[in-house]
Amino acid sequence: MRLIATDLDGTLLNEFHEISEANKEAIMEAKKRGIEVMVATGRSYSAAKKPLENAGLTCPILCLNGAKVYLENGDVFSSAPMTKKTCTQIQAICETHGIYFEAFTNQGGFAKDREAFIEVMVDIGATAFPHLNKKEIRAMATNRFQEEEITIIDDFTALFNQKEMEVYKILAFSLDNDILREVQHHFADGQQVAVTSSGESNLEFNHPLAQKGIALASYTEKQGIDMSEVMTIGDNYNDLSMLKMAGRGVAMGNAAPDIKAACDYVTVSNKENGVASAIKTMLAETKINHP
Repeated sequence: MRLIATDLDGTLLNEFHEISEANKEAIMEAKKRGIEVMVATGRSYSAAKKPLENAGLTCPILCLNGAKVYLENGDVFSSAPMTKKTCTQIQAICETHGIYFEAFTNQGGFAKDREAFIEVMVDIGATAFPHLNKKEIRAMATNRFQEEEITIIDDFTALFNQKEMEVYKILAFSLDNDILREVQHHFADGQQVAVTSSGESNLEFNHPLAQKGIALASYTEKQGIDMSEVMTIGDNYNDLSMLKMAGRGVAMGNAAPDIKAACDYVTVSNKENGVASAIKTMLAETKINHP
């Protein structure tokens, strides 16, 4: 293996949204052995950098599902924004179905109603974290605005029509899975937009080329690395393209069943340092030595 690409949420990050010491040590060991390590996430660049900086790590970052890829020094490697027409269509369909959504752009993240988002997250959290009370869940939801810098706006149409505006991802939430499926069906041909999901009750809209697998393959080609020499680690549907395309795709123990079924390897959960376990297993099996 010459490169490891790992998702963040539900993968490299534990239940406290932190990179554990065990995961950090495994990443450092891989890098010592000449293996490049990259983060591949649905988060924005700024939100992806925070847990890395907190752990004292630096690496290339494939963010917004591949809509932007940054080199380790912060330079932009590639960019794939959606067209204004596509953004307007997504907006119209989401608003018709009463779905809360956020847009991630070259000027930051935007949403219409912060309280609406928090209420959605509290409802989702009540199901996902039954052991927590509503106050604790609300605190978790509010923290989302600290991880992703969101500006509250009134008019998405005006935002999308700004001359210099580039929209890389639209993230939509609904507790009604039937509505999510109906919205996704509008873009089933995949020609205008790629629609995937990074967790329960959400949809992520990107340019068709802004998929983790496609963006990762473009990056590795420029680095002279074949995808057979790449290990990818993930837990959800927005990871699926890179898990399938890599020589060694590893599903987390907490991954969705479909994700596990698509991979030849399954590690333990993100709460159990699954990334560290996957890296150690790979290093042992491939007998990679220091250069």
